[in-house]
Amino acid sequence: MKSKRIRDYGIIVGELPPGHYNKITDVAGVRVGHCTIDTDQHKTGVTVILPCEQNIFAEKLPAACFVWNGFGKTTGLVQVKELGTLETPIALTNTLNVGLMQDALVEYMVQRCRKDGVVMKSINPVVGECNDSRLNDICHRAVHQEHLFAAIEWAQKDFALGDIGAGKGTICHGLKGGIGSASRLIEIDGKIYTIGLLVQSNHGRMADLTIAGENIGRVIAQQTQTEAAMQQASDKGSIMMIAATDLPVSERQLERILKRASVGLARLGSFVGHGSGEIMIGFSTARRIRYDEQAVCSMEVMPENKIDLAFRAMAECAEEAVLDSMCCADAVTGFEGHHVDCLSDWLERLKK
Repeated sequence: MKSKRIRDYGIIVGELPPGHYNKITDVAGVRVGHCTIDTDQHKTGVTVILPCEQNIFAEKLPAACFVWNGFGKTTGLVQVKELGTLETPIALTNTLNVGLMQDALVEYMVQRCRKDGVVMKSINPVVGECNDSRLNDICHRAVHQEHLFAAIEWAQKDFALGDIGAGKGTICHGLKGGIGSASRLIEIDGKIYTIGLLVQSNHGRMADLTIAGENIGRVIAQQTQTEAAMQQASDKGSIMMIAATDLPVSERQLERILKRASVGLARLGSFVGHGSGEIMIGFSTARRIRYDEQAVCSMEVMPENKIDLAFRAMAECAEEAVLDSMCCADAVTGFEGHHVDCLSDWLERLKK
């Protein structure tokens, strides 16, 4: 995985300042872990977002989701939509491994609740996916419980980006995709808040890729005769977008913020094709919802007329996170010899 991010090429997305890591983990308490399977047969893995240090089933977080185009196989979104809470970590993997990762998350939470003395007789595991079958022997379903547990064990603040974990086998705008992340700091009534986003990018058409207003994808498509450029005639694939914030927002407000990630995708050239799944899941760490609460509880929410900065922050995060998912990825030759170039190599070539 390459370490250079899009900012290292002098391309600054938006106008808001990033957090310390410029990653979703700039939101206090959030950590991310990967486990990667990298063989001739398999280019795949699992990425886990840990929203807080506490037992999240015992102290749930406000959450929301938005499905822009529903060509996807996630689990847990029905209850997130209905109850507005998140009660497990969020796992990302490949399409045919969703069920296995759902089961693994259940087992993780069973063990965590038993250890913490928390009674747990139902759980809503949240798992997202992208289809990595071009570079990975997806039908073999190589990602198992031990891989999810290893990703959780490895989780940290300054996590790696690019073709790692759930992003090992993904393709974005005809080039190598992967895991990307970005964050933005916003000031409301004199207080600084953080919005962070993590993406698993696997969408878009090469000829549509636009960076800083320049249709660079068309230039690449014209100069290359790679299999990916020749075959990818439509905008298809998927992108998972996981957002975190410490803003005091309601579930409804959080969904409004999530929707603005679509602006970042559009600025990059995606028009959200029929076969593409654009799914956004978000949570706020501003308050906790105890599983055993019996009384009426109060909550703080930001006023609606102050939410524009959060909208802008989410759009900027989405645009930059996708670019970082590509910049930090290496070129990969995967299952059955399929090869995918990487964006950073092209950026270096086009500079000359």
